Amino acid sequence: MDAIDIDALLAGDTRSLARAISRLEVGAEGTGALLDQLWSRRGHGGPGSSHVVGLTGPPGSGKSTLADSLTSRWRGQQRRVAVLAVDPNSPFTGGAILGDRVRMQRHALDGGVFIRSMGARGHLGGVSLATRGAVRLLDALGWEMVVVETVGVGQSELEICEIADTVVVVTTPGQGDGVQVSKAGITEIADIFAVNKADLPGVERVTRELRDMIRLSKPRGGWLPSVVRATATQGLEGVNDLAQAIDSHRAHLEGSGELNQRLVRRLRDEVVELVSRRAGEYALRVLAEEAEDLPSEEARRADPERWAASIMERLLPRRRNNEDPGAALAAAVRRD
Repeated sequence: MDAIDIDALLAGDTRSLARAISRLEVGAEGTGALLDQLWSRRGHGGPGSSHVVGLTGPPGSGKSTLADSLTSRWRGQQRRVAVLAVDPNSPFTGGAILGDRVRMQRHALDGGVFIRSMGARGHLGGVSLATRGAVRLLDALGWEMVVVETVGVGQSELEICEIADTVVVVTTPGQGDGVQVSKAGITEIADIFAVNKADLPGVERVTRELRDMIRLSKPRGGWLPSVVRATATQGLEGVNDLAQAIDSHRAHLEGSGELNQRLVRRLRDEVVELVSRRAGEYALRVLAEEAEDLPSEEARRADPERWAASIMERLLPRRRNNEDPGAALAAAVRRD
């Protein structure tokens, strides 16, 4: 794959940014070195860190329209905005099905807005390693606001809290009340509830039930979720309140030290997932060579734990001369 022009990336060239993210999606080598170069070139006097906003909720709740309205508001404040729309993957091509959100194309000619659809790559939580890498890349490039919009809602969406600084759960009067949101198991991850389409009947009930649930919940990192009404299809109605709530949550994270804790957790989760993926790929190669042609009786009586222990021993041999186990894992994967 062609080399990435660091100068073009730092200058804000969105085509170079798109190519860099494509490298992340295919797992190309050298992306870690690319990030190192970017941080080195930026130094300590560059822009502040990105504020990563996770936008999740049921299909049809208006997440894309809300992201569009938030983008307009932030652009009015001269903030650069990147939107990563995580779509389900095509079973035929592996790519994102929905493509770049049509409703956000009014920002297509704005160099301060970057919109990218990314496939979930089979992740139940809707956030792939490539998405995590893209967030790190955008942070290194100084994009002030990064919105990660995910598909669906429920237990499988809990992964969004592992990547976002602020999680906004979008619901509407027309798609169920707060109790349904609670049953979906998502109240625990929400920093802000956005009741979109607030011009529909039932908005008072939804708002009341959400606030009742919040009063019964425990603060997460000292923060109780807020409830904000919005009607994104009608310009910025309510969207300014939502943007202010997002900024207030960011200020809370910074003041309480919770932001640093979330960044450390994000690093931990990403490293564990990378190790799991690479170790899994190695195990599949070993099993393809050694277990593919096992007679049925041997396969039935085989001990998976013993196979796993054997593979792990090959991946991480006993340390000699204080060898770094991470280096041993990387070397084992490269050898195979």
